Amino acid sequence: MIRHLLIIGSIFFSVSLIAQDNEIITLPHTAIPDVIWEGGEKEYHSNIWDTPVVTNVSTPTLEVFLPQNKGNGTSVIIAPGGGLYAHSISSEGSDVAKWLNKKGIAAFVLKYRLVPTGEDGVAEITELSQTNPNKIAEEVGKVLPYSIQDGLQAVDHVRENAEYYGIDPNKIGFMGFSAGGAVTMGVSYTYDNTNRPNFLVPVYAWTTAMAVQKPKDDAPPMFIVCATDDPLGLAKGSVELYNSMFEAGKPVALHMFAKGGHGFGAKTQGLPADQWLRNFYEWSLGQGITTEL
Repeated sequence: MIRHLLIIGSIFFSVSLIAQDNEIITLPHTAIPDVIWEGGEKEYHSNIWDTPVVTNVSTPTLEVFLPQNKGNGTSVIIAPGGGLYAHSISSEGSDVAKWLNKKGIAAFVLKYRLVPTGEDGVAEITELSQTNPNKIAEEVGKVLPYSIQDGLQAVDHVRENAEYYGIDPNKIGFMGFSAGGAVTMGVSYTYDNTNRPNFLVPVYAWTTAMAVQKPKDDAPPMFIVCATDDPLGLAKGSVELYNSMFEAGKPVALHMFAKGGHGFGAKTQGLPADQWLRNFYEWSLGQGITTEL
């Protein structure tokens, strides 16, 4: 009986090791003047958005998702969306990371800093969008520059630790959704020689929070995704972003789906927009950014 229990215990211990949580990296960051978080970070299922979310993020972190088998050296930093009041942490974070892992691509889900909120940040931004949208813009304006700093720190960390993660330091991408797309654009306009991403993937980027600018002279290739029927009107900004890259002679692709709405991420809606990740992967193969295993 004792031997039997020891065997069961050994099996349980082995399974527990396999099921360990992914590594979480705390990124260097500086304080934001006049911004105070109280009550700690919140993680819950939002009934309003019908998806898991994280809110009230005051400390930027990276969650590491590495391919189970041999990777191909490519990696992507993923910045979820949520209006800078929340992170849609599954459909625009971990679910995307797991999809990329199946293609041999390492992924790092970035929880950049968010606007301080109470028990339900999604409820707060939903109410403000109807009663005081200017307040959203005011609060986002305080935090977004520091969220962009978090993005740059993420690139620095991944590149500095490329050997540890088994990735190519010259094949690091940055992908962001909605508010995370604004962070992606901010990263694309402010990087230096050490934290320049090798490719960019803004997905229904919030271009009203981060205005489209002329790309830098060494701007990396960009793959833009949006839906024409985006209810937040972000299709126009995605086209403007494409034109800015095209007119500057930079490598760029735009996938504008007729239907998809906003916030589709890795969700399955039974629409052509469901295939955008595969479209990105095929583009990355064509660009030589990644390789098939």
